[in-house]
Amino acid sequence: MLIEGWFDGVCEPYNPGGHVAYGAAVTIDGQVVFEEAKYVGVGSGMTSNVGEYAGVTAVLRYLVGVEGSAIIRGDSNMVVNQLNGKWRAKQGAYLPYYHVAKELWDEIRERCQLVWIPREQNNVCDSLSKQVLKDRGVEFRIQPEDGSKPQYWRKYPASRSGFTNRDMASG
Repeated sequence: MLIEGWFDGVCEPYNPGGHVAYGAAVTIDGQVVFEEAKYVGVGSGMTSNVGEYAGVTAVLRYLVGVEGSAIIRGDSNMVVNQLNGKWRAKQGAYLPYYHVAKELWDEIRERCQLVWIPREQNNVCDSLSKQVLKDRGVEFRIQPEDGSKPQYWRKYPASRSGFTNRDMASG
């Protein structure tokens, strides 16, 4: 039996302080058995990391009640590395969400893997999370839906490190 989970979070049109939502899904042998997309909140204390942690928490809550090994995939390096114990969770608006996810992860970590994937491989949960905000009429400025560059790219033509926007876009 192949159990797979995916999660993603979004914060728009500002990060921090924007509207936050998440998308989460679980499949067993390719069949969707759990799919959830929810609004988390807006304003102070809301960040993309809050959305990512809310998404992984939804997957973990579901998997606690399922027997068998699972692989969980997300495009948040921070979430994957913190829950896997490679990075410390120190401070930030996401910290309460981290503690909930960590408690759930500790229950199932011996039978599950949590791995990072590129955003392009997380399109289902990316779409789920964004649809929640679209349904609320939230403007997308950080991850525009029309394929244009984010508005902050127009505002900051080059970073102080010497990288240009083109360098940042390519990887």
